[in-house]
Amino acid sequence: MIRTLVIWAVVTAVLAVPLVAAAFSPLLAWRDPIYILAGFAGVLSMGLLVLQPLLAGRDLPGLTPLESRHWHRWVGVTLVIAILIHVAGLWVTSPPDVVDALLFVSPTPFSAWGVVAMWAALAAATLGIYRQRLALRFRVWRLSHTGLATVTIIGSVVHAMLIEGTMEIMTKTALCALAVLAAARTLIRLRVWDIRRRS
Repeated sequence: MIRTLVIWAVVTAVLAVPLVAAAFSPLLAWRDPIYILAGFAGVLSMGLLVLQPLLAGRDLPGLTPLESRHWHRWVGVTLVIAILIHVAGLWVTSPPDVVDALLFVSPTPFSAWGVVAMWAALAAATLGIYRQRLALRFRVWRLSHTGLATVTIIGSVVHAMLIEGTMEIMTKTALCALAVLAAARTLIRLRVWDIRRRS
């Protein structure tokens, strides 16, 4: 019970502390509410990218495999919504910058990484939604879904680390490191690259 409480307390802190730290950023002064909302949606997205691999790997105590899968789906939906809010908010405040980013002509390197991560996340979510209709072998589907999720995490980490924005540097670095470690742990445990065995 104590171990379970400690783990969930850490998970809660991973999601909450970066948001609280960002709320005290001096860069928020004089910013439009929509821009601030977009920024916080981005911070939340990074936190959810830590949570998703843990749910996929069934590493969170107190959840059955079925519950882990259920929450993985809902956190995935929340992640997509947060990404869309992030992009839409930036679009409202600065349409030319978003257009340049989407066309990969932005002078800021972090933009391209963010766009790649966004499309990978949307593709991973699409695979999740249409899993049954695609009629793929489970291991092939899982490899595809996890590959896209990995691109999402790597792209998001590079995107976040290159930006000098509202995220506080220490919590940002810790969050990015945790996302990579959680993803690596799940990839190794599930051996998603092995598609030779029958599902």
